[in-house]
Amino acid sequence: MDDAALERWLAELLVTPGLTAVGDARDARRVLVGDALRAVPLLAGTSGSIVDVGSGGGSPGVPLALALPERRFRLVESRRRRCDFLERVTNDVSNVEVVWGRAEEQPTDEHGAALAKALAKPPVAAELCLPLVQPGGIAILWVGETADADAVSTAAERVGGRLESESDGLLVLRKVEPTPAGFPRRPGMARKRPLA
Repeated sequence: MDDAALERWLAELLVTPGLTAVGDARDARRVLVGDALRAVPLLAGTSGSIVDVGSGGGSPGVPLALALPERRFRLVESRRRRCDFLERVTNDVSNVEVVWGRAEEQPTDEHGAALAKALAKPPVAAELCLPLVQPGGIAILWVGETADADAVSTAAERVGGRLESESDGLLVLRKVEPTPAGFPRRPGMARKRPLA
């Protein structure tokens, strides 16, 4: 892992207003880096590029890109100010591309894996992430203790996936068939009318 790049990202993140509620570097390493890196073993069984949907300040995408330099990462963020930040802090990270846009506007069935942490309620995150993943790939959702796995499973099934595992705040969804016609729905619909 490029420790110098990781430290630069963390330092910039902590001093840039509106990107994280974490206030100190020690907590940031635990919450933003350590938590992100829990996905490394899950990604080891995948191939192809990885998309971080709603990347915000860059976690989990930036720590994972630095930990997995052989993989291509696309950080998708709908807010221009956050994209500007991501472009600045990943300028010298060769395996990262920053995209200003919404999940619903991205190409479908393209990536080996999709990531979502604090993007939306888990069923909504499933609908936004799974269409971006090619059949056989996975979506990893960071979820809280109250996440409804049945609702996530229902949403995943509607967009060509299934709930494969849940462990320690991570849900893994496997894409089992191409994205069905009608998905992704137009921007904002997943939040307004969740599938589950």
